[in-house]
Amino acid sequence: MALLGKLLRNRRAGQAGLAWNSPNLASENTLTLSSPDFEHEATIPTVHAGKRAGGKDLSPALTWSPPPADTAQLLLVIEDPDAPTPVPFNHGVALLDASVTSLAQGALDARNPASGVRVLRSGGGRGYLGPAPIKGHGPHRYVFQLFALARPLTAGPSDAALDSAKPRDVVAAAGDVLARGRLDGFYERP
Repeated sequence: MALLGKLLRNRRAGQAGLAWNSPNLASENTLTLSSPDFEHEATIPTVHAGKRAGGKDLSPALTWSPPPADTAQLLLVIEDPDAPTPVPFNHGVALLDASVTSLAQGALDARNPASGVRVLRSGGGRGYLGPAPIKGHGPHRYVFQLFALARPLTAGPSDAALDSAKPRDVVAAAGDVLARGRLDGFYERP
């Protein structure tokens, strides 16, 4: 597997495809997004990595500054722009009630999400999927992106459509962003 990582070392999706760079999710206002588990641009602890990478697929705790008062909903998107895929690999999408001010470790578990958290599809099923880059591919950046939405997100005529929507479709359906914040962490498998 390390050989495959070395062969694909120069193949990366790139940051241009991140939700952060989607025109419909732009905003001048910022939220301060942070984690007690790792600092911005630091290494993500192994406990938060994927099971095949020796971790527990435990989503990190997250905190953020108060969103604007007229926020209807928060959208959290976690992506890996260093995956050797055409677009960044999605590690989690969740809708949060506007009243949610932080997430504890494990709050993005698909089987038992925290109160006020609606876990949607990710690149690996539903819920948080921890970092597990190909061995030998080098460090991967994991981008936690939080968007304060002016209106609740819908993806079709029924609420069930949102649950079955692909991550890219959820991002495309979002809009009217009042503020946003970003936290980057790194993980590498030797």
